[in-house]
Amino acid sequence: MGEQELAGIAARLYALPFDDFVTARTAAAKEVAAAGTGAAAKEHRSLAAEVRSLPKPSVAAWTVNMLAAHQPETLTELAALGQTMREAQSALDAAELRRLAQQRRQLLASAVRDAQEVAEQHGRKISGAIATEVEETLRAATADEGAAAATQSGRLLRGLSADGVDVVDLAGAVALPSIAAPATAALAAPGSSRTTGQGRTKAARQATKQPTKQPAEAAKQPTKQPAEAAKQPPEQPAQPRLRAVREAPRQATPSALERARAAFSEAEGFAREAAEDARRYGQELEETTDLASELAAAAQSLRKQLEQTELDLKSARKRQELLSAQAQQALRATDRARRKEDLARERVLRLGNTPG
Repeated sequence: MGEQELAGIAARLYALPFDDFVTARTAAAKEVAAAGTGAAAKEHRSLAAEVRSLPKPSVAAWTVNMLAAHQPETLTELAALGQTMREAQSALDAAELRRLAQQRRQLLASAVRDAQEVAEQHGRKISGAIATEVEETLRAATADEGAAAATQSGRLLRGLSADGVDVVDLAGAVALPSIAAPATAALAAPGSSRTTGQGRTKAARQATKQPTKQPAEAAKQPTKQPAEAAKQPPEQPAQPRLRAVREAPRQATPSALERARAAFSEAEGFAREAAEDARRYGQELEETTDLASELAAAAQSLRKQLEQTELDLKSARKRQELLSAQAQQALRATDRARRKEDLARERVLRLGNTPG
């Protein structure tokens, strides 16, 4: 029992279909509270209260959580691309940044389609507005290490955004930010995870980029004396990924001019992406406007037809009433004529039977 158990419960809750979250959270809290007896009862009640306080994510955040739970290789690939882009920016490699920006556009488009498919498989169709928010969140994951860790945690609560200059604001973005998330692969339902050897290879390649001390360098380090080592404070446990990312120092750039050039190259990439988005949205707007005009004209025509049909119906009903009255009059006249006919027939019979 403790933080890891709470993290495990949270992982299961945030991997559920969107509409099942509240019910499942209540059931999980009751189950935890009921499991505690004796001396452990207080601890179980405390854990149950923490489970009940887990916030429900937004639809966009839930969609990203579905990727983290059922298709984590997509987020791993985005995080790896973001790291490569930051390395290219530090190296002031404008050509590489342009190439990577194009690659990011393609990868983001594919990732958003994957997110929509996964969300629909778990009971919710994603609208265009939500898809745009998901894309912005995934873009932020390529711009900032903390945002990448947040999307991969599987406990995202809201969408993220990045402008290419400042770090992404993660305040209130992740449930239980101080607790390390369980392994992502363990969250996927059997048979639903599509993690591939290629995804693991990419992660391994990223890990190999971290510098390690050579034996010669390690030999140069002075050896601590026992007394001196005793004065050292005990080693702190490894920090959760989100906290570690935030505390890691950022690489310094050589000069203000180089920083400005790198920021300019990144801003150029964002501007091109924004222009492409604007062109695409403008085209969609034009097509939608034309469709709306056609539908409006069709609706106007149908309204006119409806008005004429209502007039014809009103006229037909009046004609129906008139004919109904005339039919009733005709029936009454027929009855009178038949009665006269019967009287005349009887008279003829009487006269015929009377002696002359």
